[in-house]
Amino acid sequence: MLNEGNYGRICEALNSHPSPNERIAELLQKSIELKGLTFLEAGELLNTNDSGLQEEIINAAGRVKELIYGKRVVLFAPLYLSNECANNCLYCGFRKDNVSLARRTLSSEELIAEAQKIESMGHKRILLVCGEKPVQNGISYVVKAIRGIYEKTNIRRVNVNIAPLSTEDFRHLKEAGIGTYQSFQETYHREQYSFYHPCGTKADYNWRITSFERAIEAGIDDYGMGVLFGLYDYRFEVMALVCHAAELERNWGVGPHTVSVPRLKKAFGSAVFETGFQINDRQLMLTTAVLRLALPYTGIIMSTREPGFLRDRLLDIGVSQISAGSSTAPGGYSAGERGGTQFQLEDNRTLDEVVRDICRAGYLPSFCTACYRQERTGERFMALAKVGEIKKLCQPNALLTFREFLLDFASEETGLQGKRVLKRFLESSDVAAVRESLVKRLADIETGKRDIYY
Repeated sequence: MLNEGNYGRICEALNSHPSPNERIAELLQKSIELKGLTFLEAGELLNTNDSGLQEEIINAAGRVKELIYGKRVVLFAPLYLSNECANNCLYCGFRKDNVSLARRTLSSEELIAEAQKIESMGHKRILLVCGEKPVQNGISYVVKAIRGIYEKTNIRRVNVNIAPLSTEDFRHLKEAGIGTYQSFQETYHREQYSFYHPCGTKADYNWRITSFERAIEAGIDDYGMGVLFGLYDYRFEVMALVCHAAELERNWGVGPHTVSVPRLKKAFGSAVFETGFQINDRQLMLTTAVLRLALPYTGIIMSTREPGFLRDRLLDIGVSQISAGSSTAPGGYSAGERGGTQFQLEDNRTLDEVVRDICRAGYLPSFCTACYRQERTGERFMALAKVGEIKKLCQPNALLTFREFLLDFASEETGLQGKRVLKRFLESSDVAAVRESLVKRLADIETGKRDIYY
């Protein structure tokens, strides 16, 4: 939990004067050496108003991302189980007082059909978005959903975004084969949190902020954090998130596997949009950069809330995972609804189109899920990521899974782009140590073998 002392220090830091240029240079050097930043050091970077220094921060973040993860970009899709909700979050289209919204919770058959639809695009990772109501009806519903997806599709990793649970219920998720547990604090500012969450279980700030501790205690050692930027001062939120991550690592030995950076977007039936704290594109870029420098090991996620041109630009700054071809409506994939009902989507490209654009930008699309099969999670993953060693596994596994995608799902145009990318990355120094073995594995994929990994 974010203790009162650090909470006060963050508030004080918001009113501090910008640090001298020499100090910013010192912090950037520390970051490039993959040493990370404290929450107050992150605040110093966010506090600078010098556009030149901001550009240096953004460029440094791109260097750090490449040192840790190389050029690979992981792809996934969300699967919404329900839009029923017991909460009344003022910014959300799913809030219980939105009487205009037709409510729906997917049956077992429907959710499998959704997963199969996502699989037919070429995805291998799903983020199961559960909301509040299904959990109140019993964790067994979510457990059954996870197991059903693994049993009846070729989806290889199911991550779960779910309301905070008891330690016992988190153990049930662990037993079902959950990948990463994801939960957003929304805002770390207590007064603003109370305003935006007036009722329901989500109104309990402390229960939410301690969810990761219960998850880790239950054996889930990969967890994903995030805030909804636009509910309060983005500088406060970044510092609080970095502070929270440091406390969790200090107490439990593992930092966040992922950090998400969603911005507040208009939602049909929401009660609040104009908060006075919305952040512009430049501030989102700076936010992403500082998070990458402060938490170099973490995967930074960008959803289809943002337009395609901005998501593409953010790959250069620190984002390493993106959703594609998304729907935020329960049953939306089967119904062909490429938009969303929880919030407004701005990137409506198909997965094939996103993959093609990633290739054109010089990056390597990845559908890798190897770490979970090789038990590279929690502290073991962090030990590799913090020193940049994980890249030696990420790049080869990305090449293998990308070749699968090109053979099984890609359009002709994307296939041509992809072959050029495969050739370039296969010849790069990042895979030199395993090139001979990698060529053999790629040949196996050509003959029909699948799910080959290091």
